[in-house]
Amino acid sequence: MRLKFIFLAGSLSIGSFFPLKQLYATESQYTALSNTFKNRFNHELKMSKVPGGAFVIVEADNVLKLGTYGKRVKGGNQNVNPDTVFRLASVSKTFAGTLASMLVEEGKLSWQQPIVDYLPEFTLAEQRNVADINLGHIIGHSTGLMPNSYDNLINANVDMTKIVSKFDELTPICQPGVCYGYQNIAFSFIQEAIEKESSFTYANFIQKRIFYPLSMSTASVGFDAFLNTSNRAEPHVKTKSGYKQVKVKPNYYQLAPAAGVNASINDLSKWLMANLGQNPEVISANIIEDLTTPGVKTTKELRRRDWRPYLDSAYYGKGWRVYEFNGHPLIYHAGWVAGYVAEVSYSPELNIGMAMLLNGESRVIAKLSAEFWRDAFKQADKSGIN
Repeated sequence: MRLKFIFLAGSLSIGSFFPLKQLYATESQYTALSNTFKNRFNHELKMSKVPGGAFVIVEADNVLKLGTYGKRVKGGNQNVNPDTVFRLASVSKTFAGTLASMLVEEGKLSWQQPIVDYLPEFTLAEQRNVADINLGHIIGHSTGLMPNSYDNLINANVDMTKIVSKFDELTPICQPGVCYGYQNIAFSFIQEAIEKESSFTYANFIQKRIFYPLSMSTASVGFDAFLNTSNRAEPHVKTKSGYKQVKVKPNYYQLAPAAGVNASINDLSKWLMANLGQNPEVISANIIEDLTTPGVKTTKELRRRDWRPYLDSAYYGKGWRVYEFNGHPLIYHAGWVAGYVAEVSYSPELNIGMAMLLNGESRVIAKLSAEFWRDAFKQADKSGIN
């Protein structure tokens, strides 16, 4: 039976948004699901001629299935392996939200603080609008700014300082906190707050608070770090004649919180486990709840081609998307940057998570994830755990 929800105005936690009961299927059920997914993953990547990829499925603190496919570079002789590093693109936002929430939990930041406290050079066409944009709006894509403001300049590799100065030409399309407008540049303003209150560079702070304690040994931040990694997957874009290798561009690496993280599938298995609550000394239950509290509605997500048959509602939390998938909560984020696609998602009910990394731009990643969660929740519903 489909669950019905009544949403009240104001801030909701994932616990009030969904009636959370821990749903535990048997290990054999998860094993069968994982094996099926491995076969599907390999088949779909082969049919789509994606050069290489990797996936992982975890339950609590256990890796159920980890698989790799193809080559680090098309036509090369080096296979993708569990430690091959990919660009995470916008999956990087899940780390930024976590770092900021850590500082909020420690009382060093407040979501209500105006962003101009940390970025005084940030202005808009009407200055009175600037003071209303706070850190919560920045991390939750509810600034009121037009979606993807000035991404065209990042695509052209314009320096970040010059881009920030151009915001004085913009007028918000709604009041902060009211409407959804996905951002990369404005989202990355959170770096100023994180660095000031942590007294570390962004790269050093993420290493200290996330990568090192979670033993994410191949994870890094930045363009140079990626190029200095020998075991890395090279980017490929799709052309009329097939996939073509391209050079890694530095442009989006200017936006470390939005798109600057590099990691392997081994690293993402540990990231998923931590977000499933398995490392409370690193990511506390309060932080997880904070990150997954639904914020603004993201109605456009309901029209995603491969997901629309299953999504009942969609919101953005703080660095994570919060979906209602066939009546079940699902925490999710995807990423795309020239030559790479990535997805990370987990179910707080089923206590499982999955991630995928590809070194070729392909819609197949969305199809695979949607079908995985369709089957996982169908299995839970058939087991009567609903």
